[in-house]
Order: sequence, then C-alpha cells, then structure tokens
Amino acid sequence: MIKKTLYFGNPAYLSLSKAQLVIQIPDVQANNTLTPEFKKMNERTIPIEDIGMVVLDNKRITITSGAIECLLENNSALITCDSKSMPTGLMLPLEGNTLQSERFRHQIDASLPLKKQLWQQTVKQKIMNQENVLSMYGQTNTQCMKVWCHEVKSGDTDNVEAKAAAYYWKNIFPDVPDFTRGRELAPPNNLLNYGYAILRAVIARSLVGSGLIPTLGIHHHNRYNVYCLADDIMEPYRPFVDELVIQIMHSVDDYSELTRDIKAMLLNIPVLDVLIEGKRYPLMVAAGFTTASLAKCFSGESKQIKYPERL
Repeated sequence: MIKKTLYFGNPAYLSLSKAQLVIQIPDVQANNTLTPEFKKMNERTIPIEDIGMVVLDNKRITITSGAIECLLENNSALITCDSKSMPTGLMLPLEGNTLQSERFRHQIDASLPLKKQLWQQTVKQKIMNQENVLSMYGQTNTQCMKVWCHEVKSGDTDNVEAKAAAYYWKNIFPDVPDFTRGRELAPPNNLLNYGYAILRAVIARSLVGSGLIPTLGIHHHNRYNVYCLADDIMEPYRPFVDELVIQIMHSVDDYSELTRDIKAMLLNIPVLDVLIEGKRYPLMVAAGFTTASLAKCFSGESKQIKYPERL
C-alpha cells in the first residue's frame, strides 16, 4: 500500500484517537459560538498506518505526544520546517526492524572493500539516471556520460561522480543561463533544496525500516552529519527530483518562491513512478527495496544494491 504524505501549512491541532490521527482547526475549536456537532463535523481522521510522512510547516501547529508516538511506531517520518518553509528537522523511530541489532552489527562490521564496491554501484546508477534525464530534457550530447558511467572504479577513486555532475548541472537547465548548483544560490536551487530534503527523509525512513543506522555511511562521513548513509543511498534517486523540478519549471510562470502549489507538487516525490528490476513502483516503495537490498549486502547475502531507473 502507498503511504500518504500529509502536509500542514495552516494552524492545526493533531491528536490521536483509536489509532487515527485526528486533525482539528484551532480557530474552530476555540469558537464558543459553534455547536459541538459543528466542531465534530470539521474534524478529519486518517488511519496512522496509512501515513508515511508528515510535514509540519506552521508555527501554530500542535501535535500531541501520543500522536507522535503512534506515528513513529508505524515508521512514519515527521518533518518540521523553518520560518522559510524549508524542511529543517526530521524525527524517525529508534527501532524500525525486528532484526535491528543483528543488522547494526553487520553494518558496523562492513569491510572497506565492500563499502567501496557499494559506492561504485551507487555512483554508476546515479550517472546512468542523470544521463537519462539529461538526454530527455537537455540540449546536449550525453554520450560522454555513458562512457563515464563505465569508468567508475571501486570507491570511485577517480571522482568520476564530480566530473559527471559538473557536465550535468551545466546542461540540465538550458533555459537558465549559467546555472550553478548550490543551496543558497538562485532558483531553481530553492526547488531542488526542498525536493532533496523530502527525498532524504524518504530514504532515511526506509533505512530505519530496514534495520540500518542512517548515520554510518558507505562514502559520506562528515562527523556533523547524522544522515551520512541516507545521503549516500539517495544519490541515484536525485535525478527523479531533478526531473520533477524541470516539469514544475515548465508548468508555472514564476518559481522564484516556494508557493503552496509548488510545494504540493514537490510533495509528490514519494509517489513518483520508478523502475526496480523492470517493475514499476512508487518511489517510497522502491526506497524500501533499495535499503532492504543494502542490508543483505552488509550481511553477505547479496552483492548488489537494487537501485531505481527511469521509466
């Protein structure tokens, strides 16, 4: 079943009742001129088990500890946003899998050669997906990216990823002169930042659900980054966000600001269709296959991570 992504951009009171997330409007509940029946009619309930992600994007949102507990028990990701409406916080369950301690041990004991081989697979699939998107939306030849994909060595010791990325970002937005990718730079970087934050939450949620530690990466190892493994595994998924951003740019007149409509489109990231082993799945489901296959690589049951491809 495809899990729902819930976005709250207005004041709301979120509570728990009978395994349901109860959504109430504070101004309605506080209005003493309204009848209890009318207030009840303005409530909405959603089964917690149907929720995969909750985005809180308003200073006047209240959520009870009971609702948080039940969301985390069902492996839902809880995202909070800052004053600029950018995702800034992520809450995940501490225990996401019955074999968690065993998988922790396998992950911690993973050898350096294994991690280098896994990073090689990750970079190759990322470049393949970038080439696919660039060939569809760019105005340049992508044969070089196909060649670079086959030049990636164990551990990507020649940093082919950076070479491919430089070419990719130079050509992926032909309508944006001199585009440079950077968190604080000009649009459409704002769309990319928001989309990647949602993607990162999806991948981190799947890692926890597969009994893995999102902090211990196979390549990223910044001592201040608590989601190094999520940042590793999301790499081949990034081009799907890029493609969605391109589609948004073509469908709106102004993308300089993250409007509610644009955020609504970016919140479709978990349900984007991708291919895993030739079969179509929503991205959130595919992420589960990817992280489960990674756990098998750590345990020695498999040598291949299952990464997505474009349809």
